[in-house]
Amino acid sequence: MEKDKKAVLKESEDVKGLEVHAKGFEKSILWKNLGFQATNLGYAIDLWKTIEGKRDDITIFFGFTSNMISSGLRDIITWLVKNKKVDVIVTTAGGVEEDIIKVFKPFIIQKNGWNLAGKDLREKGINRIGNILVPNDRYIAFEKHMMPFFKQLSEEREVWRVRDFIWKLGESIEKHKLHEESWVYWAYKHKIPVFSPAITDGSIGDMLYFFNKYEAKKKLLLDIAQDLEEINTIAVDAKETAVIILGGGLVKHHIINANLMREGANYAIYINTAIEQDGSLSGAPAEESKAWGKIKSEEDNVAEIWCDATICFPILVKEVFFKSV
Repeated sequence: MEKDKKAVLKESEDVKGLEVHAKGFEKSILWKNLGFQATNLGYAIDLWKTIEGKRDDITIFFGFTSNMISSGLRDIITWLVKNKKVDVIVTTAGGVEEDIIKVFKPFIIQKNGWNLAGKDLREKGINRIGNILVPNDRYIAFEKHMMPFFKQLSEEREVWRVRDFIWKLGESIEKHKLHEESWVYWAYKHKIPVFSPAITDGSIGDMLYFFNKYEAKKKLLLDIAQDLEEINTIAVDAKETAVIILGGGLVKHHIINANLMREGANYAIYINTAIEQDGSLSGAPAEESKAWGKIKSEEDNVAEIWCDATICFPILVKEVFFKSV
């Protein structure tokens, strides 16, 4: 065979695996057969079903960053907490406060929200999270709720552990007509522990600063040390653990570091869009977590989806807990 033709028509070895197709998509979608991130979504569906099948013997650590609550995923997260599909929650300050704020007033999406001028929005008192708009009257309503809440807590005692603080916050909205839309309320109701080691990094911190500086007769302090002991103990004492994490950063590390105490989580589902190449924890793949001993080095115990969670997480939850999309 001529050299050029031999180069183009190079003989190959056989490859085994899934056939790429979308046959029968009118009735159901075989996500693993689609390729790219849809395949990873398919493996995540199978893995979560495996986790759910061992529900009595497995402790599920669920983590999400605040932007997940900014978005409509809040309602899906609320469903998971309400129905006790998770056992431990780790989130940021925004993941807590935005849930409470939405009990008072909704966030708004505008089609051109991504392109609105920051200067104009600031002059109008409108905050922006991607294409989601949050007029500042939402934070004013939050402040009106939080000041008497802080006062009540400070009168009971000076130091509150963050888990109890968040449960009390869930209890504080119980009489509001939209309280059942809140994941914080259901965490309080079911006594699902919520850990937020950076609880002051947001509006809660702003309001606590204002309270202690201008209004408090007795200061209110938040303690994360007891929470750290509890989350580590939960991991160590669990028969098996699974971690399901939307986003990265502190939320991701707080969960997997707790699982280091037990020589690694048994199962892991990661959903984020961070890149590995900058060496960040957010972008660190499961193989890096296994190198640290934060996930057990076993076969087929991890699913990683590199995707905007607002796209893939609704599909994942619906496929696992409801009939096929």
